[in-house]
Amino acid sequence: MKVFYGFDNIDALKNSVVTTGTFDGVHYGHKTILKRIRNLASEHNGESVLISFHPHPRKVLYPDSAGKDLKMITTIEEKIELLEREGLDNLILVRFTTEFSRISSYDFINNFVFPKLKPSVIVAGFNHHFGHNKEGDFNYLKQVSSKFGFIAEEIPEQEIQNETVSSTEIRKALAEGYIQRVNAYLDHYYHITGMAEAVDNESCDTVDSIFKLRIEDNEKLLPLEGIYAVSLPADDSIIRGLAVISPQISADREVLLVAFENDPSKIPGGDRLRLNFHKRIRNVISGKKSGRYPVPESVIDEAKELIF
Repeated sequence: MKVFYGFDNIDALKNSVVTTGTFDGVHYGHKTILKRIRNLASEHNGESVLISFHPHPRKVLYPDSAGKDLKMITTIEEKIELLEREGLDNLILVRFTTEFSRISSYDFINNFVFPKLKPSVIVAGFNHHFGHNKEGDFNYLKQVSSKFGFIAEEIPEQEIQNETVSSTEIRKALAEGYIQRVNAYLDHYYHITGMAEAVDNESCDTVDSIFKLRIEDNEKLLPLEGIYAVSLPADDSIIRGLAVISPQISADREVLLVAFENDPSKIPGGDRLRLNFHKRIRNVISGKKSGRYPVPESVIDEAKELIF
């Protein structure tokens, strides 16, 4: 997958199939759109293209209201990785500014999309808008399609278990700790990445390693405080464990990882780790602790039953 930061360094494409959107989370609905533009690109002997935006438009347009406390489901790096996994050919990351938000839908197509991408098809997701004052939508694309010579196509609303799949619903489910629902919406495990730092394992014989995981991106959304069953991809194996998100830990943008592994050397202290979240077990509670951290032995046993 080719990644471009803005339109300046793009060599003109031919027969591209284009869609736009923030695509935070790269969830089930996004994947439906990505699959469609891949198939259309193959039919038109062209390339699939996503035009995405950073920072999130709400953070720029509504900094004191809707965007003030908005956190992201995926970091830029995570989004790039997920999009590449979906087989996207080209990703254009546009810096979203107040000035950019004032560009009309027509000028966006005429000055950027058409001269650089030469689209055969432009695909709009359900209820998606673009351009100044959200004036661009599927109906607008249909109106201007003959002038520019492309086909306009709309992807219908996608649903799971009768609930609309949207980044907003995923953020809500994360805030409430419903990780299994989040994973269903995403069609992949919700995960976080960060730098691992080994800490003293003072009194717990049932685990091999305890780490603090420092979250690198301040915009990354953490799940509801609690204790979670997690897994950790490492080399050619999967290390299983639990993650603790507590008030004192999350305030420092850290997650405590308790890992169960016969060979602790497989867990790379000082490296970037990725945690896949499986299920929220319970709140952070008092009880017999693993060392000086609030992880009761009963919780460790329950986590092992869930993920082994």
